Amino acid sequence: MQRVERDLNRFREIVRGRIKKNLRKYMSHGEMIGRQGKRYVSIPLPQIDLPQFRYGPKQSGGVGQGEGEVGDPIARGDPQDGPGEAGSDPGSHVLEVDITIEELAQILGEELQLPNIEPKGRKNIISEKDRYSGIRRTGPDSLRHFKRTYREALRRQIVSGDYNPDDPVIIPIGDDMRYRSWKETLLPESNAVIIYMMDVSGSMGTEQKELVRITAFWIETWLRSQYREIDIRYIVHDAVAKEVDQETFYHIREGGGTKISSAYKLCQRMIEERYPATEWNIYPFHFSDGDNWGGGDTRECIELLRQELLPIVNLFCYGQVRSLYGSGRFAHDLEEYLIGNENLVIGEIADREDIYDAIKAFLGKGK
Repeated sequence: MQRVERDLNRFREIVRGRIKKNLRKYMSHGEMIGRQGKRYVSIPLPQIDLPQFRYGPKQSGGVGQGEGEVGDPIARGDPQDGPGEAGSDPGSHVLEVDITIEELAQILGEELQLPNIEPKGRKNIISEKDRYSGIRRTGPDSLRHFKRTYREALRRQIVSGDYNPDDPVIIPIGDDMRYRSWKETLLPESNAVIIYMMDVSGSMGTEQKELVRITAFWIETWLRSQYREIDIRYIVHDAVAKEVDQETFYHIREGGGTKISSAYKLCQRMIEERYPATEWNIYPFHFSDGDNWGGGDTRECIELLRQELLPIVNLFCYGQVRSLYGSGRFAHDLEEYLIGNENLVIGEIADREDIYDAIKAFLGKGK
């Protein structure tokens, strides 16, 4: 059983390495998000062959059957097998591998070199966690500690004079058995809330919303690994803003102009009423194509950020997605008027290949 577990762990490491190597590709595709469950994500990994033995016909010679010669093939196909006709079924070169959300977050953090977040909200929730940190003499077989048991048996046989170095047979008895033990530890936890805001005016099409959906998946994957409990709120806006559920957020179709300040005002009101900064770690993410209504609304947005939002949030991230109809001006205005503010991160997502860099920019500060 231990050998099987060792081989399985080795295969998992191979899979883990393949995921890390191709993480940028996976981050740019939305198909994987559709395969997620409550705790697992199914990832398609091409060109991974599971090892298996192949046997040739009996009494046909070759390595393993007789003496054999250098260069003899290890496995031979049936000589009657021919190329045959072309088939219509797909080849089995893609392996679906399930990994936990926690493993995926760990891979994401390692590959993007993301620092762990230092929560600023008050740690007002206490949870219990079991840690296997000790050894005891009794317990179930599933928790038996092989090395400690072997060591105790070896020590006993050496002391009693029963140990024979020429025939080193170690047979544990009941008194030799050692088992892993656990103890409960109390861990303080912090609350966190993600507030997604998205422009749903006429210039934001289906492709732009898909970029937001994929980016949001990776944001949540990382933040959930840093906090035990996370609230997620959704705000959509064109000229006016409103709170919606997740399904509506990604599929709503609106038209009209854009007034970004309406979303920032609703976000500020939401924080004041439900998520006080003394108790919550707050992460607003705003996605837009950078087009904003004139009449001084951009100046109002900048003042809202400078005076109201940036002082109380852990991080405010603005992701500008490329649109054929958007001017892209808003990101430049934020950079110009709020330059040097450590709580503000601006990322441009022109296409799916930019999601990797945007996530690294958003989450790379460890706030």
